[in-house]
Amino acid sequence: MTTNWTLTGGQILLGDRFEAEPLHVADGWITAKAAERAETYDASGRLILPGIIDLHGDGFEALVQPRPGVHFPYDLAYREADAQLISNGITTAYHGLTVSWEPGLRDIAITRALLAALERVAPMLACDTRLNIRWETYAIDHVDEVLGWLARRPGDILSLNDHTSANHKLGEDSAKLKRMAVRMGLAPADAKAAITAMLARQDEVPAAMDRICAGAIALGHPVLSHDDMTVEDRRAGRARGVTVAEFPMSEEAAAEARAAGEPVILGGPNALRGESHNGALCATAAIRAGLCTVLASDYYYPAPFHAVWRLHEAGILPLSQAWALVSANPAAAAGLDDRGTLGPGKRADVLVVNPQTRKIEAVFVQGRKVLTRG
Repeated sequence: MTTNWTLTGGQILLGDRFEAEPLHVADGWITAKAAERAETYDASGRLILPGIIDLHGDGFEALVQPRPGVHFPYDLAYREADAQLISNGITTAYHGLTVSWEPGLRDIAITRALLAALERVAPMLACDTRLNIRWETYAIDHVDEVLGWLARRPGDILSLNDHTSANHKLGEDSAKLKRMAVRMGLAPADAKAAITAMLARQDEVPAAMDRICAGAIALGHPVLSHDDMTVEDRRAGRARGVTVAEFPMSEEAAAEARAAGEPVILGGPNALRGESHNGALCATAAIRAGLCTVLASDYYYPAPFHAVWRLHEAGILPLSQAWALVSANPAAAAGLDDRGTLGPGKRADVLVVNPQTRKIEAVFVQGRKVLTRG
């Protein structure tokens, strides 16, 4: 399969503007001049855009377990997720992989199996597929194991999650606790007791957080904080070297991050729908206020692409600026300096889009044409 191309006739997104000029690709990288024996792709009347970079996607979980109690092989789920990612213009993806203390579906043995499956199938995937390792702060006993994964997987990112503290407040009759109990394979009362028992180790959490953050940063991995509620939460994360706010729950936490020049990630579904499904910070309002710099697929792979068009059509951002939310900005947040924009020296992760139909007609990943459709 060739990785030498010249894309002609299209409007290329170059920074904050579109230019009518050819895009040259040699050996999978964008170049200033045409490669010898390059194939031509006619992009007349089309937009040529950087591939989408998705820093947080959980959509593959529904492919593993599409219905309660119905499980499919992990290898198959990853391959199907790959097809959906590429179809929706996502050329670099970070699957959310939860590391928890819970029994049941989030047992550490299942996490290990998911990791092993991804490492088996990754060479066969079209999308550059990585992990957002979602370490629960009460998963104290797994710090060393996670650091071991990060040591041998330089492309992954780490996010800090604390759902235990909030879940401890749930009553046995709450719908959320009942869902957790099913996930854990326990009766609601036993699930509540397990959470209470884990909360008794809260004095061990700060040291575990210090150690995993220091270790990840020393290995060169970006560290994200998940669901910051307050300004104090964001400042505490920053003190540990956590430089990206992922899904902050309040405008104040997001503003604290932006005041420090830190990226803020919110959900693409939130921006596409015009509201959060759980009453959290509205992505549209945050973008309008300059408090969101990155959109992720969260639980719905089509969301980043279509959210950008909604923001453009609603007059919230010009298309060039809206596209940065899913390309240049996530690349910067994850430390990916080889992609996210179209220019000489960058990976040829490229989308060809019909601006009239909003249809992705071709996807190139490091110069390989992995999708084409009329």
